[in-house]
Amino acid sequence: MADYGHALEFGTFLTPTADDPDQVVALAELTESAGLDLATFQDHPYNPAFLDTWTLLSWVAARTTHLKIAGNVLNLPLRGPAMIARAAASLDRLSKGRHELGLGAGAFWDGIEAMGTPRLTPRESVDALTEGIDIIRRVWDTGITGGVRVAGEHHRVNGMRPGPEPAHDIGIHLGAYKPRMLRLVGTKADGWLPSLGYLRLQDLPENNRVIDEAAHKAGRDPREIRRMLNLTGVGFGTVDRGFLQGPPEQWVEQLLPLVLEMGVSTFIVGSDDPRTIQTFGGEVAPALREAVERERATAGTRTGPVRPAAAQAARRDGIDYDGIPEVLRERAVEPGDRAYRRVRHNYMQWGRPGLVLRPRDPDEVVTALAYARDQQVPLGVRSGGHGISGHSTNDGGVVVDLGALNRIEVLAPETGRVRLGAGARWGRVADELNKHGLAISTGDHGGVGVGGISTTGGVGYMGRAHGLTIDNVTAAELVTADGRVLRADAEHNPDLFWALRGAGANFGAVVSVELTAAPVENVVLGQFVYDTSNLSAFLHAWGEISEAAPREVTGFLTLGPPSRGRGGFAQAMVVHAGDDTDRAVRALEPFLKAGPVLDQRAQLAPYPAILVSDDSTHQGHGLPISRSALLPHLDRGTAEGLEHLFTSGDVRLMQLRQVGGAINDVPAHATAYAHRNQNFSLAVMTMRSSAEKLDAHWEDLAPYREGMYLSFDTRTGPEALSEAFPGSTLNRLRELKATYDPENVFNSNFPILPAH
Repeated sequence: MADYGHALEFGTFLTPTADDPDQVVALAELTESAGLDLATFQDHPYNPAFLDTWTLLSWVAARTTHLKIAGNVLNLPLRGPAMIARAAASLDRLSKGRHELGLGAGAFWDGIEAMGTPRLTPRESVDALTEGIDIIRRVWDTGITGGVRVAGEHHRVNGMRPGPEPAHDIGIHLGAYKPRMLRLVGTKADGWLPSLGYLRLQDLPENNRVIDEAAHKAGRDPREIRRMLNLTGVGFGTVDRGFLQGPPEQWVEQLLPLVLEMGVSTFIVGSDDPRTIQTFGGEVAPALREAVERERATAGTRTGPVRPAAAQAARRDGIDYDGIPEVLRERAVEPGDRAYRRVRHNYMQWGRPGLVLRPRDPDEVVTALAYARDQQVPLGVRSGGHGISGHSTNDGGVVVDLGALNRIEVLAPETGRVRLGAGARWGRVADELNKHGLAISTGDHGGVGVGGISTTGGVGYMGRAHGLTIDNVTAAELVTADGRVLRADAEHNPDLFWALRGAGANFGAVVSVELTAAPVENVVLGQFVYDTSNLSAFLHAWGEISEAAPREVTGFLTLGPPSRGRGGFAQAMVVHAGDDTDRAVRALEPFLKAGPVLDQRAQLAPYPAILVSDDSTHQGHGLPISRSALLPHLDRGTAEGLEHLFTSGDVRLMQLRQVGGAINDVPAHATAYAHRNQNFSLAVMTMRSSAEKLDAHWEDLAPYREGMYLSFDTRTGPEALSEAFPGSTLNRLRELKATYDPENVFNSNFPILPAH
């Protein structure tokens, strides 16, 4: 194979001199400003004239913004693979995915032996490098259980915990020349990195053949392996003095065949001369890219990323993977990708999507939705991915993940006006707003995404004081099914603005919202644990106390099932939305009378501190079946019904959240969320095996239920919709659905059918 079709990359190979450390750092910064892609550094730990390469890599990463960095190549005999893996992953995370890993089996053995490492034969060097690569990749795989265990001849790991996970798929590139090492490149590596000083150009085709043959035997596509080349001993001159010694146009002329006929796609110039670096980045790189693009277009060369055979086998039917738009391709995640584990699930539900697209701005969302519409599979849209209902993932479909649209802007601190990206999570939002003495009532979990809760409702810890999250939304920007980017507020598309506040998932992919935050910095949190041996009496008392509390107070009550040797208990989180501790104590004291108190405490805390802090990868843990209802009161009949439900053994978790107060100040017709007279939101959860029994008990509660909160229910269909939206509200929503999404593209998250 001549041209492997890889996108061209260009970099520098810099000498890490210790005499003038500022010089090598300045050259790395020049590499970035010259438009080059990566800076690499020699690694000779036994040479006191050189800086330590790992330390230098970290320093350069901090001094640059988009430059990729790598050792060229790291000396594996002197750097244990387990620690290389951990250091590489750490640097990759700190640099936001800018680290690549070049490895060598060892050279200059006199220096290596002087540091106490015994000399290896060529065969032993290859074996040691093979074991090292396996260890490195296992340490990066945080999905494995039981720890990393490798009992090799040269490296041993005995149960090391994997991690951290790199920020991106770090490429492992090997410096190799002999056949045995070249076969290792074809079998295990992501790239081949020789140097001109040790390689004759006429040997490139034969070396590629050895690599390709080994790749085929290992079940790999040779195009998975990037061919790189260190251009050492070269420079720019005014006359032709041989290979890569003349003017820039001569470089382009001489490098072009290396791409088209010998497969090289990464050129790294070995020079510490600033003029050479500037010319290489400013003149050679763009001209060579243009020439290669022109020749490839004429030849019809296959380009783009290469999928390993195992990854291709994991693809799902109904998705045109080759047709993924170029602007989305690099960040797209398929089932065979390492990143798939991080994006497949949401917080509560497991998922097996066939493709996850991760756009970075509204225009890319337009592109993603247009592509997804053409696939023969379900479509899901995800903001933070916390959703209890599980509709932000699917089985075999396309998920448009808006997590990258996570910008947080405080537009006017004096009025509380803020703009939030749909993919931002509320824990980080709360932290940022708190710096300005502001807060928005947003539930109880920091891992919840802005897009979901700000279009469905938002029953939070300060709801009775400041309303639902949607009650504070003043505008939204969304991408509609036909690809338009619309603003919806009181003046622009007001009908759509009405619908988005309560049924937003049906009308488009919301990419940002504007809200008015309240002037809240600290709150008082009361925590109470109750004995619930007499559950119905406790619920009735707790309900009366809750409704009688001042509207600055909002309480959440969670009931867990009785455990072995212990009766049932309930935990209450009661928040006073303000920092007046005397007033808060008076408001919280009545909750001590709801029932036998097993534990109590109260504290003044910043609002973000009371949210469950979670910005981690969702793993789909928890209870897959949930039911939701809104309750006018916790009167005796309701309390007895809840006791019967909870003590049936078919419920694993029950939670009651207070609504009312400021929530009920909003007229029922003002938003698509029309439930403005109830005082409690009920959610119960259980395992899938108990779903039928739960539904039977749920029917017994029908006389006491009045509506439901969409985000806490795993049901869909007409029955659920009729409970979520009163008749006139639902009719209006169906009319608007026919206007904005007549083909029902957004049909996975409590779909509303368009009116006919």
